[in-house]
Amino acid sequence: MRYRTRVTAPAAALIGTAAALTAAPSAYGRTRALRDEGTPGAETLGDPVFPALGNDGYRVTAYHLDFSYDATTRLVDATATLTLCATQDLSRFSLDALGLDIRAVRVGGRPATFEQVDEKLRVTPDRTLPEQARVKVCVDYTADPGKALAHTAWVPTPDGFAVCPQPNSAHTVFPCNDHPTDKAAFSFRITVPGGLRGVASGTLVRTEGLDGGRTAYTYRSRFPIATELVQITVGDYTVKNRQGPNGLGLRDVVPTARASALEPALALTPGLLEWLEQRLGAFPFETYGLLPCNSDDPNAFDFTGLETQTLTLYKPNFLLQEEKKIGSHMMHELVHSWFGNSVSPATWADLWLNEGHADFYGLLYRYERGWADSLGLTSMEARMKDTYAKGDLWRQSSGPVAAPNAANLFDSQRYLGGVLVLYALREVVGEDVFNRIERTFLERHRNSAATTADYIAVASEISGQDQSGFLKDWLYGTKTPRMPNHPDWTVTPVTPSLVAPRHREPGHYPDSTATL
Repeated sequence: MRYRTRVTAPAAALIGTAAALTAAPSAYGRTRALRDEGTPGAETLGDPVFPALGNDGYRVTAYHLDFSYDATTRLVDATATLTLCATQDLSRFSLDALGLDIRAVRVGGRPATFEQVDEKLRVTPDRTLPEQARVKVCVDYTADPGKALAHTAWVPTPDGFAVCPQPNSAHTVFPCNDHPTDKAAFSFRITVPGGLRGVASGTLVRTEGLDGGRTAYTYRSRFPIATELVQITVGDYTVKNRQGPNGLGLRDVVPTARASALEPALALTPGLLEWLEQRLGAFPFETYGLLPCNSDDPNAFDFTGLETQTLTLYKPNFLLQEEKKIGSHMMHELVHSWFGNSVSPATWADLWLNEGHADFYGLLYRYERGWADSLGLTSMEARMKDTYAKGDLWRQSSGPVAAPNAANLFDSQRYLGGVLVLYALREVVGEDVFNRIERTFLERHRNSAATTADYIAVASEISGQDQSGFLKDWLYGTKTPRMPNHPDWTVTPVTPSLVAPRHREPGHYPDSTATL
């Protein structure tokens, strides 16, 4: 059924949205003749932690996700439109997809054959895609946010859903090239019944009143997003806008019934931003805010917060605590806008760049305010001395800082272990040089992905000394190096009784951050 629309957005916003959705050509490439030869694209990008993630033979330049939520069936009817650029002559390509009921696939407007195998959607167009061809791929499907899967990004709530795609579950929400190296432009259209609101990463550019009391909300991001950072949520929400530092508009999306109770936590964000911008530079995106989704169910997700781009996901009850209980962790998640979102990890082995930096600045913020941490310590030096003592144990039980596997990816080694590396580097180069390394790394790799080697290269360049040997020992060594300027610090010897066996279930990532 078609619905008549009532448009309420400014004309300029509508023109911008239309341009974003139609800019890429849908032909198979207008500068090359079509050819019948070609080979299938590889069904991996070779990630060392998640080797099955991602697909080669193309890159995605843009996604448009059109979601329609039915409050009665609690299902999502969706169309994902991807703009691909072929990097070889492609006879077949694949997308990551799991748990989606796919009805049809069109490539360049033509029906394509497809099959779902494991977590891949294999698509065979009716003719080969020439190298450098730009083409639109449309996938029609239905998703059930409550469906039991081996892993899922869906967070069902009493009045809708939110999503938590990190690290490897965005493709349970939409078919995609699910790897942080393939960042792309995103736009979203979310249609909901009366009484509910649809919200997504980016900014609202259009609101349409539809027949039957439904409303469609269209969002667009000004900056590329990695698939694992996408946020789409539906619920009985109130959107609260406020002014941040330097003219930044802030947007919080909160359950209507709890909006007043959550206000003290929401009001902390401007101060957090001001503190962090003094250290890392201007906020890298168009807006920021919190999304305490409408669920405190302990099974909804097993972490405290998640840094989906422009909206950090929380459970409401966490944010109802006093400032000294939440401020350090709110800083941790905010830091991810720089480390993790603006600069994404090139592989999941580079996760320490995200989590080490988030804990580093989160702890600095805590100690500046005199808030004791979970160990009762009140300074970065004291916490690092305690962490240093555990260094060899963590290297044996969780691997080196920059060499995780899927089971130990979110262990403390990536968090506090990463902080220890950054602390050691700061001890070697001094605080001023360290701060210049941080800003240079962020500026150089903004809106892209970076490797551990990229960080080492910037550290060497800015410090004027080759830091590769020093940092590689800290990041990849099986033994904890000596801490510069602290010859009295010692590492606790490892005995078999200290190394606890790990029985973690796949996809289970409890909090390891020290900022709680």
